[in-house]
Amino acid sequence: MKKYTVNKTYQMINDKIRSGEAVVVTAEEIIDIVKNDGPVEAARNVDVVTTGTFAPMCSSGLFLNFGHSTPKIKASKTWLNNVSAYAGIAAVDCYIGATETCEDDPLNKVPPGEFNYGGGHVIHDLVAQKKIMLKAVGYGTDCYPNRSIEKKIDLNSISDATLCNPRNCYQNYNCAINMTKKTIYTYMGTLKPLAGNANYCSAGALSPLLNDPSFKTIGLGTRIFLGGGTGYVTWHGTQHSPPSDRTEKGVPITPSGTLWLMGDLKQMKPEWLVGVSIQGYGCSMSVGVGIPIPILNEEMAAFTSVADEDIFTHIVDYGNDYPNGIDKSYGKVSYAELKSGHIKFNGKQIPTAPLSSVVKAREIANILKKWISGGDFLLGEPQFTLPS
Repeated sequence: MKKYTVNKTYQMINDKIRSGEAVVVTAEEIIDIVKNDGPVEAARNVDVVTTGTFAPMCSSGLFLNFGHSTPKIKASKTWLNNVSAYAGIAAVDCYIGATETCEDDPLNKVPPGEFNYGGGHVIHDLVAQKKIMLKAVGYGTDCYPNRSIEKKIDLNSISDATLCNPRNCYQNYNCAINMTKKTIYTYMGTLKPLAGNANYCSAGALSPLLNDPSFKTIGLGTRIFLGGGTGYVTWHGTQHSPPSDRTEKGVPITPSGTLWLMGDLKQMKPEWLVGVSIQGYGCSMSVGVGIPIPILNEEMAAFTSVADEDIFTHIVDYGNDYPNGIDKSYGKVSYAELKSGHIKFNGKQIPTAPLSSVVKAREIANILKKWISGGDFLLGEPQFTLPS
């Protein structure tokens, strides 16, 4: 077992949170603290570092129980505002995914392949306390004789609404370009021909999983900011893949770890769960997530002090290579360069644009800092940490 100069426990930190004595800083603030004082002294003086991210997270969705009708129904197919929700669970339970699209777009003004309204928008409308039209059909049984219902529901009229996101908070992600001669439309946004622009999707130094790159503190039971309320890490996310490619500071350079997150939608807020329509791709939902990192020792202080210039990602061609499953990099670029608004590629300066919001990520980190500093949010000690 590695020996550290500083050794704290979750209980010690939570006791300080309860008493109002915990020192909490954001992932941006810890950078200069470690730079000026060193990781050992930083670990002595800081108890928690807060992180944040706000970006489209396609693998998100909602389990809800819409309640029994009279007579009762066993729903085999359901729609919420004409967006299909999977009903093969139980009588009146269903799951709506963020990327499911409306079967008859309400605006009726978009060309094929583009959508204005989908599952992420339904979830946003529910958490915004709007009425949703539910339609359900069943095949009829002796105990569930009803074959169809239509009714309006809202968040107050349903007993259970659980946000369940199988893959959130990607640990780093590609920088996307397009090397073909035509404009393409992707989940990474619109990409101009011949590498006319570059898009990326990470909060960089604020991003949760880049501040604990080896999952020393994140696992089953980690308590988090989710959609404006309290949520939990319940498993590693789908496509979770510990990286083989890391910087000297241990930060992944390729898309790697992911989180499975859950929380009560009734605690959440509409500004942190926002349905989005991505031109030529479809629908998604931007999700706000913030994770507190306990500074148990100097190693964690060092991890959380990672700056944008320390974090690199690969440049990937989404015109040819990505859709054809070709694993090829056109070089590496730092988040400091990406956030500057331009990167140098093939001898020319090309503009960059984020799909994630650093402004929102910073706001989440500060909200979480306020919750913890005020004694309203205790750290959840994981039952086990995630594969690294």
